Amino acid sequence: MSHPHANQVKQFLLGLQDHICQGLATADGAANFIEDSWQRPAGGGGRSRVLTNGAVFEQAGVNFSHVSGDALPASATAHRPELAGRRFEAMGVSLVIHPENPYVPTSHANVRFFIAEKDGEAPVWWFGGGFDLTPYYGNVDDVVHWHSVARDLCAPFGADTYPKYKQWCDEYFYLKHRSEARGVGGLFFDDLNQPDFDTSFAFMQAVGNGFTDAYLPIVARRKATPWGERERQFQLYRRGRYVEFNLVWDRGTLFGLQTGGRTESILMSMPPLVRWEYGYQPEAGSPEAALYTDFLPHRDWV
Repeated sequence: MSHPHANQVKQFLLGLQDHICQGLATADGAANFIEDSWQRPAGGGGRSRVLTNGAVFEQAGVNFSHVSGDALPASATAHRPELAGRRFEAMGVSLVIHPENPYVPTSHANVRFFIAEKDGEAPVWWFGGGFDLTPYYGNVDDVVHWHSVARDLCAPFGADTYPKYKQWCDEYFYLKHRSEARGVGGLFFDDLNQPDFDTSFAFMQAVGNGFTDAYLPIVARRKATPWGERERQFQLYRRGRYVEFNLVWDRGTLFGLQTGGRTESILMSMPPLVRWEYGYQPEAGSPEAALYTDFLPHRDWV
């Protein structure tokens, strides 16, 4: 197994943050990202970049973080007790995009690297990440494109890679308390350290670089679609599912809070406006109902 090189990963992640921010700012055309650098007292820091009130994106956040410490939080050792007592480094780029136009999907992506070390023992390390799409008004062409990019970037890493990580994404981004998928899926992987560091790192890079190829063409196709108050109210209602997932089920949110991460950056994923409605049911046969019947149920798109 090739030896992990944390600094090499960090340099890629910093460049990836730049690349994604440039692509999103160009797609928006009216607003730019504001950077907020921060330091973590217990070790490490990061740079948060947020674009707000643009022509396309109501809010888009793209964060880089690199935190370290002498001991892991409970969320990291609950399933890996062998990591207790090891010093650690965790770094990654995480982003969430909330467009204003309800016909442009919300999207999330992240890629990350974790390493835990102890004197006299081999380091324990792995990569994780993925990307997923959350439309409010489903479009088959968009979802097929999204999954085609995911499938194609996985292809060099084995025929089983896309099906495995597509299924993992479907299972992870699922609101168990509602028996409902958050969106139409994508890729999700974690604990990746096989067959070696170089191959695992190459896959993480492919996922990170593939995000803009998957997302920006959808933005370009949908950003000029006319919309009104009905679509806006449905979008705000469905954004509530995003909040529920992130606060109830998301492991990354829990890890960030338990490691003393920067709360503003961790909760950057929250939409700027959202609403809940008791007992809401979409009108039968409506475009809103089609989201529930035609897009949220798990299926093979490519």
